[in-house]
Amino acid sequence: MYDKEKDLIDAYIRGSVSRRGLIKGLGALGLSTAMGGVLLNAAATRALAADFDWKAHAGKTVKLLLNKHPYTDAMIANIDNFKSLTGMEVTYDVFPEDVYFDKVTAALSSGSSEYDAFMTGAYMTWTYGPAGWCEDLGQWAKDPAKTNPLYAWDDFLPGVIKSCAWNGQPGGALGSDDAKQWCIPLAYEQNNLTYNKRIFDANGLAVPTNIDELLETAAKAKAVMNGGYGIGVRGSRSWATIHPGFLSGYANFDQKDLNIDAEGKLSAAMNTDVSKEYHRKWVQMIQDSGAPDWSTHTWYQVGTDVGAGKSAMMFDADILGYFMNGAGNAEAGNLAFSAFKANAAAAAPTPNIWIWSMAMSSFSADKDATWYFLQWVTGPEHGLFGAQKMDLVNPARASVWADGAFRDKLSKSYPGYVEMHDASAPGASIKFTPQPLFFDLTTEWAATLQKMVAKEVPVDEGLDQLAESVNNQLKEAGLG
Repeated sequence: MYDKEKDLIDAYIRGSVSRRGLIKGLGALGLSTAMGGVLLNAAATRALAADFDWKAHAGKTVKLLLNKHPYTDAMIANIDNFKSLTGMEVTYDVFPEDVYFDKVTAALSSGSSEYDAFMTGAYMTWTYGPAGWCEDLGQWAKDPAKTNPLYAWDDFLPGVIKSCAWNGQPGGALGSDDAKQWCIPLAYEQNNLTYNKRIFDANGLAVPTNIDELLETAAKAKAVMNGGYGIGVRGSRSWATIHPGFLSGYANFDQKDLNIDAEGKLSAAMNTDVSKEYHRKWVQMIQDSGAPDWSTHTWYQVGTDVGAGKSAMMFDADILGYFMNGAGNAEAGNLAFSAFKANAAAAAPTPNIWIWSMAMSSFSADKDATWYFLQWVTGPEHGLFGAQKMDLVNPARASVWADGAFRDKLSKSYPGYVEMHDASAPGASIKFTPQPLFFDLTTEWAATLQKMVAKEVPVDEGLDQLAESVNNQLKEAGLG
């Protein structure tokens, strides 16, 4: 880097030159915005090295197990900066999601030391952590001898970082004082509305703001869709059907999956009167305005249908709408976003979230070196790179969300996305009760929804049967 370019970018890093001044200065020096971004990232890496011995593990190698995802693409695109910063080598295996979690389970359950760190969802650590398969990262993050002073733990969005910590006790509150930090977030997904603005504008449809308006708008949309349908939500027999839009709306009515008594015993909570009313509306929405093959729909079908203009809107992950609004989709540029609170009386949205995180294998041969990579990849510098230059959507850090370039990037092509996030973020967290039967019980919940939609069982009766089954399973497991 020439001295003039280096001095200008270093001044921006120090805060003595504005972003506008940086862009103007780079232009005067004949540098493109893209090249300026490369130099800026390199300068940020130099600045990061100033106050911490990043070379402590130079010459060592860490190996990662990664899911094929845009967040992984951002990691790989920036990994040379980590190598330059630390003198370490990084190798990795990347697998598509339909086999990825099986690969993780196989590696961890066998005690394999092949992988030092891996991507995970927070829900999975409710199994991995108590089983002794992944490390409590809090012990590294709190050690000033091992953690960069600029790591800025308090910069993580509170609902997100706390959702990645659990004390291992069934029913224990996420993020409690005695919780173990089983993983650290890369980025996350809120569940809100993505809608087709072209279809809405052409037919005078208003964006719904509660569950009753959602039913009404979905029905109106279906009537004008010419073979399409009104709203996309997941329906396959899987825990993943319960956790996105469904649970986000459910939690907005202050409903829970499980109760916890004074002795820590768990019991079913999904057959209250309020829950039954919410289920009736959800089931009616699918019957009247959902996909004809709803019971097969996963993340993929929900997303591709809204991206193809086959559905008018979806209540699912906001980042799914983000990707469907991009190139290669028939409705690219037509999708818009809105925060959604199902309960008209609620103060704000309360979306349940999915969190792509990084965890450390308990079988890693060099945990201190692995922590160097984990703190870098979950740090604010990489988060900013991924948000500005790649598709690290919904970063887990407040400082990245405050970045003007990132917000401008979103607002330019994703109408309402920033406002949706800001309105929802304070109430965004994992709403489930952490406990070892999580996947079994939520999958049964999804199967019960399928029966209700197919009119095989009335809603009230179906929920009472589900609650009875859940209670029996909890008691058999010694949890109820």
